[in-house]
Amino acid sequence: MADLRVEMLGLHFRNPVIPSAGPNVRDGLRLQEAAEGGAGGLLAKTISVDPAPVPMPHMATVRGGFLNTELWSELPPERWLSREYDLAKRAADSLGIPLIVSLGYSGTEIAQLAPKVCPWADAIELSTHYLGEDPRPMIEAIDAAKSAVDVPIFVKMSPLGREMKAAAQAAAEAGADGISATNSFGPAFGVDVETGYPLMGGKGYGWLSGPALQPLSLRCVYDIAQTVDLPIIGVGGINNGKDAIAFIMAGATLVGVCTAAIMRGPSVYGKIAAEIDTWLNDHGYENVNQIRGAALPAQEAYHG
Repeated sequence: MADLRVEMLGLHFRNPVIPSAGPNVRDGLRLQEAAEGGAGGLLAKTISVDPAPVPMPHMATVRGGFLNTELWSELPPERWLSREYDLAKRAADSLGIPLIVSLGYSGTEIAQLAPKVCPWADAIELSTHYLGEDPRPMIEAIDAAKSAVDVPIFVKMSPLGREMKAAAQAAAEAGADGISATNSFGPAFGVDVETGYPLMGGKGYGWLSGPALQPLSLRCVYDIAQTVDLPIIGVGGINNGKDAIAFIMAGATLVGVCTAAIMRGPSVYGKIAAEIDTWLNDHGYENVNQIRGAALPAQEAYHG
């Protein structure tokens, strides 16, 4: 067996496959199931100062991908602080793996939330899904988090409305310790041709994830890895071990899985990790770190 363990910023993951923030980790029970399903570490659904209003219906499969109207957590932050993080942290600690807490969105909101999640967070991810080209809101969010906590801070970037290299550089200069790339893509739209109604509730707009997103997210990881010397969590359409390997070769240190877990259940994390192991063994590699950045010019990936 190949060694799948990954060390990143002082955190130890049993393999490089973790959940990405979404309905797959919408509460403490689902985070426990992710741990039991073989995830290398845990990452909780994004919370903000108020619960999210989620339009219904809010999920649908489309050709090549998946649409959803999910925003941040529909649970109030008080629920996470009183119950959900405890459940998740116990599961993580029992396996010796980290728990990453995801927060959104503005600097003011981050300043309120970050100190409260300190007892559970081994690292914090800041969602910048709704931010465009102006880096100032992202910088303010990073500043707020860095002022409140003493754990690694990751910035999650959307593939829409961002010049990825410039955004990554701005994040690094602001003090981010790592980058998650990417979030879902949208707004997107689908129609139920039997009824004539939009597939999604509310105004009918949703966000695209799943395999259709993979080439776009992979390009973002590739660009970021050539721009900044920071660890990257690669996210977007990862469905099997070869998908994960492609992201690692493009420069990712870890890979995040959401849609595949929604569609196939929490055992998918362990299945993807096992497929990585099989591929590494078949190709003569002793550990997963040996392939990181293989697709990059002159091996420019982060190696810390």
